Order: sequence, then structure tokens, then C-alpha cells
Amino acid sequence: MNFNPKKKTSNFILLIAGFAIVSLILWNTNSFFRKFKEEERYKMEIWATAQSELLQSSATTELGNLTLKVFQSNTSTPMILVNKDGSIRVNNMPQEILQEKGEIEKIMKKFASENKPIIIEDNQEQLATLYYGNSEVLNKLKYYPIALLLIILLFGTVIYFLFKTNKASEQNKLWAGMAKETAHQIGTPLSSLLGWNEMLKTENINPDITIEIEKDISRLQTITERFSKIGSLPKLEEHDIVEETQKAYDYLRLRSSKLIQFSFDSKIKKMPVLLNQSLYNWTIENLVKNGIDAMKGKGSISIEIVPEGNHVNILVSDTGHGIPKNDFHTIFNPGFTSKKRGWGLGLSLVKRIVEEYHKGRVKVLSSSKEGTIMQISLKTNT
Repeated sequence: MNFNPKKKTSNFILLIAGFAIVSLILWNTNSFFRKFKEEERYKMEIWATAQSELLQSSATTELGNLTLKVFQSNTSTPMILVNKDGSIRVNNMPQEILQEKGEIEKIMKKFASENKPIIIEDNQEQLATLYYGNSEVLNKLKYYPIALLLIILLFGTVIYFLFKTNKASEQNKLWAGMAKETAHQIGTPLSSLLGWNEMLKTENINPDITIEIEKDISRLQTITERFSKIGSLPKLEEHDIVEETQKAYDYLRLRSSKLIQFSFDSKIKKMPVLLNQSLYNWTIENLVKNGIDAMKGKGSISIEIVPEGNHVNILVSDTGHGIPKNDFHTIFNPGFTSKKRGWGLGLSLVKRIVEEYHKGRVKVLSSSKEGTIMQISLKTNT
């Protein structure tokens, strides 16, 4: 969220300026269109005057040079001349149109809607009616504002996505920096806890206590390692996918509610895969915890490992309320959450770890009111 009033003011000023520029361009284009249309109307009135002279002249009368020049100069405006005897003549249009009476009437109606017909008369006697349409240049000019708006819209869309991408990049850098700083801050008290635990071992206390403290310290070290890897490319090493998944499974099973029934099944005994142990375990934990939340702390969680060609699939199933089909892809977007409290980062981290770091795939395999199956697919190292 942006709380900088100066930035908001500048954005508002830019928006108003952009709107003003677009409005000015459209107004100027519209004014130019009207002016051009008026000039074309004036030319057609001159042509109609010349036509009046032609209709009044006898066969032996010679037309003046100016009248001839008027007829010869107009080669772009489509015209239909209807004489008082009903005969029709077309200019700057295919002559074949005259053979189609229905078509010529449609064109006359179209011309009349574009421009008011000009009545050619002499001494209040109507000699003919001139119907004319917009010239090719005027028709192109008519669509110019639309083309201009589309260009501006396209330009604005490109700028918006560039800004959005840049903002997302800045946010990613911020989150990565915060994660690394968190890992750094945890490191100091963690080192102190290690020292205090060693001192406790020298005292006459139950050794089970120090063993459990060591487990929690190890857990904090794992969390610190995970946060330190955010924003950087982690190192992948060959590990047994069955063993690593079993580790994550055992850790969660021992620390979860007794109301949750856990089951683990692998169709293979061993399968080497290039992994980052810490991040992979984090992925399994996130999927299992999401399943537990979906079941509201009561139900069944199962993890199954199934080989498929040169890939291995890890299936995490729960008996929760399910995911709507139209949310199958959006649940992996940062910020998406169906919980009242939550940041919506768990599944987005899962997607990033699996697809960006491990070059695998993660998806909702199936979901209904009876539960959901999430699938991770990784390439084997065999």
C-alpha cells in the first residue's frame, strides 16, 4: 500500500494531463473532420451549379472552361445524379450499379444519411437532385479517432504492464531482502540457544529435555536456511525422494493433532532425484498443513509416491472440503487464500520451489467435497 501523498498527487496530475491530451487530440480531429466535410460540401455545391448550367444549355452551346474544369476536377467523391425525368447518372462509381435498381436505392439512402442531398434548380424549377457520399479521404479521416484511441489504449496497456511488472519485481526483492534479514536475525539467538543447551547437558537434569531442545534448535536452523535461500538459486544435490519425503512426513505426523490420521505409501523403495532438502521438505510441509487447515484439524492425510516413466509423482491427499474447479490455478497466485487469516503465500512458495528451482510441476490432481489430491511431479536422476 502506498502512503506517499506526493506520489499520489503526481499520479493524479499525470492522469488528468493524459486525459486532457487525449481530449484535445479528439476535439482537434473532430474539428478538422467537420471543416473538411464543409469544404467538400462547398465543392459539391459548385459542381451542382456547373451541372445546372449543363442542364440548361442546348446541344449547340459550348460550356465554359471553368465549368469543364469543375467537372474534370472532381474524381474522388462518389455521386448519384437523379434528373427530373427519373434518369440516373453515377460519377466516380462503377457503372454496373445502374443495372441493380435495389442496390442504387440503398446507396442513395446511405448518401442521404451522410450528406444532405443538393437540389439543382433554375428559377424555382427543380432540374435534378444530387446525392453524394463521403470521399475516400473523408472516410479514412472518420475512423482516425478510433485508430488513435486504440493506439493510445495499446500504449497505455503496455505502460501499465511494464509498471506492474516492475512493481512486482520490487516487491519480490523486498520480500527476499526481508526473508534474508529474518534469517540473519534468527542466527544470533540461535547460536546462544546452542550454547545454553550445552550448559544444560552438564547439569544434572533429564537428558530427554536437552534432546527435545536440540530437535527444536535443529528445526530453527532448518527454517533459517529456508529463509536465507529465498531470492537466490539453491544448490540441488542427488537425494532419495522416498527418504526425504518420509522425513517430512514423520516430522509432521509426530507434531500434529491426534485427530489427524496419517498414512504413507511408496510404490518404490528408492528413487534418486536432484533436490534441495530444505526447500523440498518445506514444500511437503506446506501441502500437508494446507490439507490439515482444509479439514479443520480433523481427518486423514496420506502421502503416496508413484513412479511414472522418467518422473516420480508425490501425491498429498486430504479429506477436506475441496477446492472449486475454477480456483485450481489461482490458488497458486501470491496473496490468494480462502482463510480468514493468512497471507496466501504457502502455495505460491510451493509452486516457485517445485517449478522454478526443481524444474518440476505442481497441480491440483483432483478435488471434490470428499477431499483434494495435490500432485508434485519431479524428474528422476536415473
